[in-house]
Amino acid sequence: MAEEKIEVVDLEALEEQSTLVDHSYTADDIQVLEGLEAVRMRPGMYIGSTSSRGLHHLVWEIVDNGIDEALAGFANQIDVVIEEGDIISVRDNGRGMPVGIHEKTGISAVETIMTVLHAGGKFGGGAYKVSGGLHGVGASVVNALSEWLEVTVFQNGKKYFIRFENGGHAIEQLKVIGDCDETGTLVRFKADPTIFEETTVYDYDTLNGRLRQLAFLNKNICLTLTDARTSELKKSEYKYEGGIKQYVQYINRGRKVINEAVIYMEGFQDGISAEVALQYNDGYHTKIYSFCNNINTHEGGFHEEGFRMALTRVINTYAKDNNIIKKDESLAQDDVKEGLVAIISVKHPNPQYEGQTKTKLGNSEVRKIVSGIVGDGLKRFLMENPQVAKEMCNKAVVASDARNAAKRAREATRRKSALDGISSLPGKLTDCSVKDPSLTEIFIVEGDSAGGSAKQGRNSKTQAILPLRGKILNVEKAREHKIFENAEIRSMITAFGCGIKEEVDINNLKYHKIIIMTDADVDGSHICTLMLTFLYRFMRPIVEQGYVYIAQPPLYKVQKGKKIVYAYKEQEMDKIREEFKEGYKVQRYKGLGEMDAEQLWETTMDPRNRVLKRVTIDDAMEADSVFSMLMGEDVDPRREFIQNNAVYATLDY
Repeated sequence: MAEEKIEVVDLEALEEQSTLVDHSYTADDIQVLEGLEAVRMRPGMYIGSTSSRGLHHLVWEIVDNGIDEALAGFANQIDVVIEEGDIISVRDNGRGMPVGIHEKTGISAVETIMTVLHAGGKFGGGAYKVSGGLHGVGASVVNALSEWLEVTVFQNGKKYFIRFENGGHAIEQLKVIGDCDETGTLVRFKADPTIFEETTVYDYDTLNGRLRQLAFLNKNICLTLTDARTSELKKSEYKYEGGIKQYVQYINRGRKVINEAVIYMEGFQDGISAEVALQYNDGYHTKIYSFCNNINTHEGGFHEEGFRMALTRVINTYAKDNNIIKKDESLAQDDVKEGLVAIISVKHPNPQYEGQTKTKLGNSEVRKIVSGIVGDGLKRFLMENPQVAKEMCNKAVVASDARNAAKRAREATRRKSALDGISSLPGKLTDCSVKDPSLTEIFIVEGDSAGGSAKQGRNSKTQAILPLRGKILNVEKAREHKIFENAEIRSMITAFGCGIKEEVDINNLKYHKIIIMTDADVDGSHICTLMLTFLYRFMRPIVEQGYVYIAQPPLYKVQKGKKIVYAYKEQEMDKIREEFKEGYKVQRYKGLGEMDAEQLWETTMDPRNRVLKRVTIDDAMEADSVFSMLMGEDVDPRREFIQNNAVYATLDY
């Protein structure tokens, strides 16, 4: 989650400024960007952003080159090191970048790869049958956005070296610097702080999670990560002989599973390979993750479609043939997916992506291939394991009954008006007068006392208040019909107006800022987590698209004479103590209810002063895992998490 200071934009002032701009447009205005200048001018077009996410993307681009060597059968080891000063080192034991002179550019192939966009072995020529990456511009983009970058190639018994500086300019041509008896490529680079102004510091956990995922998706390839920034080296090593089978087991860790042995299927057709692994647990949520050439296609695509079709068809056929359901009945796709964890991984020589974020696989031919592999493999498993097959089918039948109950509850919720949906709450929705969603926000407030202060202190034009009674239902542990029967949850569904689950329509969202406002204590954090769990599981698009925020109420009010300041963090309080020295009064806020309306507005609700945290999802799979671990039934993973992270907790006594 990224901290965000909300600013007020004066639209009238902007309009006045726009009238003063000279709108002349001549040939002199046309700027021609050569080489890597375009990348430095518009880095977001190539790596998404220049935030922490974009910074880490640089590493993925270089690592992907090593993975491509491994997929081609020439490498089995990739080592990533975060060196002191946040310098990244990536070493693979593949063939090494070509060192000969490139015919068209007249310079070495290494320099060509590192300085020319769309230059590489992935655009034909047979060097790679399959490669990761979305655009094939990786190495040169990393070079363009680095303060400096070095490439060392181990090949033909020689060690070759070239260095680039200031956004990809070669210091001198590729040269031999020694002899060697190994092969591969070593790339070292330092991200340019003038590009990555937000941060140039790498997060170990972010790098670690992606490398672990790559190891799962590419069995028998060893990936290591070393953090050499401190005196105590931190290192992780991943190698999985079972590949995605072990991936499914990893996701299901700590859960009670129905089929102990992971069901695994693989096949190869028309140059396309596909593998699928699946396992059921006793939970209610579905976790289907699909990949194409190691890219998480989180918007789905034809490979997911083929999987879902085959799964539904095979389980229905088995259930009917074995009299688990009647011949004229059918289990819905949602029924057979309950409690399912599945990984679908395809390797395609010419992947086509579509969707809003270009992560939806658009190759229609993979639907038939995946459907055939899953259909044959799952049918065989069910026939060979009748007891497990019966349990899987019975779980789907129970899910069907619960789905029908949830449907009735959902329809009952729809029939209620906005007033009916919240009339049972101690404090009802206090709406704002402006109806334009882009200008409005709704505060989800814990308790009557804070709700009362929020209603009195708010801007009635743009701020709506919805008080909740205590802690809402933990949706991670409840079936859907129980969720729709919960008054607080029904209130939120009605107030937001965008629908839930597959029916969510952002165009109908009534407020473009949904702000969770709870006390700054353990109970407040728990309520906030319950809220986020509900929003993530049932209204995920509003989280993914950045409409959910967490308010940051102050911890302290400090007064010296007539001067009043608020501290939102302990570090801020330390600075205030140092500034005021003595003769000041401190009030420690234990809850929002301790503030009067004016204080709550000034510190937590006024867009000119407040601090909000926008909730974002960089890694949906990791988010799934964290919600399951924190809010699920299993204690052991939660205990381990608390033990590992207790050092970061701030406790009040």
